Amino acid sequence: MAHTVLHIDSSARQSGSTSRVLTAQVVERLNAETVIRRDLSTPLPLLDEAWIGANFIPADQRSDEQKATLALSDSLIDELKEADTVVIGVPIYNFTIPTTLKAWIDLVARVGVTFQYTETGPEGLLKGKRAILAVASGGTEAGSDIDYASRYLRHMLGFIGITDIEIVAADQQAIDAEGSVQKAKDAIAQLAA
Repeated sequence: MAHTVLHIDSSARQSGSTSRVLTAQVVERLNAETVIRRDLSTPLPLLDEAWIGANFIPADQRSDEQKATLALSDSLIDELKEADTVVIGVPIYNFTIPTTLKAWIDLVARVGVTFQYTETGPEGLLKGKRAILAVASGGTEAGSDIDYASRYLRHMLGFIGITDIEIVAADQQAIDAEGSVQKAKDAIAQLAA
């Protein structure tokens, strides 16, 4: 069976980035037939009034300009839909995710496309996918009360239907860099392909 991975890096650093090293190792471990690469070090546009206006017009009523405004968002969502597994590099900046990753989330979380509202509340539409978060931090312990990055991503991915989420963490590197990275590498070695 064909397996497609969406590989997302969000670190501002091109070299010396622990999260980039970890995502590369995770993707290698998964041995996917197809890898879609999305590097967020070149920032995505932020939502603006034109984008929001276009988003709330029914798809069959959008002007060419409105379709063009949503084209990048549509492309990012297509990448998500195509993927069986999403691997996201998550450096923790000031206890949360990088702004570039937040911009990606804003562009892919679209009512009627990746989630919908029902009588019982919101329902994610991207079910049956797996996500692996490669978390790196200097001082924040992954999963702790001050780790707003992992909790937020678990919530947002679940909101769009991706609930099978695993975390590989090289956290608290300022305390024990070598041990932290080795712990993450050991976790990667245990991931199911």
